[in-house]
Amino acid sequence: MENYGLSKYEWLEQFLVLSEGIPSADTFRRVFERINPKVFEQCFRCWVESIVETVGAQVIPIDGKTLKGSYDRVLGKTALHLVSAWSSQYRLVLGQVKVADKSNEITAIPALLELLEIAGCIITIDAMGTQTGIASQIINAKADYVLALKGNHPTLHKQVKDWFEQCLVQGFEGITNSYDERVEKGHHRTEKRQVWCVRVSQLPPLHNQDDWVGLKCVVMIVRVRHLWNKTTREVQFYLTSLDCDARKLGQAIRLHWGVENGLHWTLDVTFDEDASPCPYWSCSTKFVTAASDCT
Repeated sequence: MENYGLSKYEWLEQFLVLSEGIPSADTFRRVFERINPKVFEQCFRCWVESIVETVGAQVIPIDGKTLKGSYDRVLGKTALHLVSAWSSQYRLVLGQVKVADKSNEITAIPALLELLEIAGCIITIDAMGTQTGIASQIINAKADYVLALKGNHPTLHKQVKDWFEQCLVQGFEGITNSYDERVEKGHHRTEKRQVWCVRVSQLPPLHNQDDWVGLKCVVMIVRVRHLWNKTTREVQFYLTSLDCDARKLGQAIRLHWGVENGLHWTLDVTFDEDASPCPYWSCSTKFVTAASDCT
């Protein structure tokens, strides 16, 4: 924080009185040692909510990350696992929840959603969070969802996969669909993304379809990457409460992976989080930032 202040001194002077210059690292440490983490968490949440309300965090990816260096063999403690809500557009962490011991993200995601004001937003979650209860909670909060459909729902996944494969062979003849295609080049590779979106009313009755509150469409994305030495093809499926707009859905799904590059990568590479042995075990199960609970 001291280094940041020194590098941004002229910009910070527009907002702060810095008669004594940028505080030292020790000063920052002493301040954080004296902050009540619960009160700080409450203030931080209110601030984040005000920003979300003002700028509108349209797409909110939710994803989990394990802090690999936080385990303790002596105490028999496994590594801390956090589930984060991330605003891709504004590169802002909206909230975090610790996954309880002997539990998983399925229990942590609902707790995280309860902390956030998500009305009008699009919530994107990987396959672990593709649960009927979570879909219902998102809809009840007046938000929309885009949920990855993978092998943890084998019957539904196979049904959707087989149907799309048959439609591809037949060129989607007689099927009303929305289609979008994007080609990107960079990092010595070319990636082609094709998105098909079809309303569920055009599919045969899906497995336990009525349990998915708000479900409107199913989505298939085909990604073909051409590298200098190989070509890869990946197919993924999604369930969504959004209308059938392949371009909008493709953008939302693309933004989901911003949580990996914008948050998880930064924590690992810039802050060296995975190497931190910080004793989180006495921390609360719900918090906004790890630092606030460990002061």
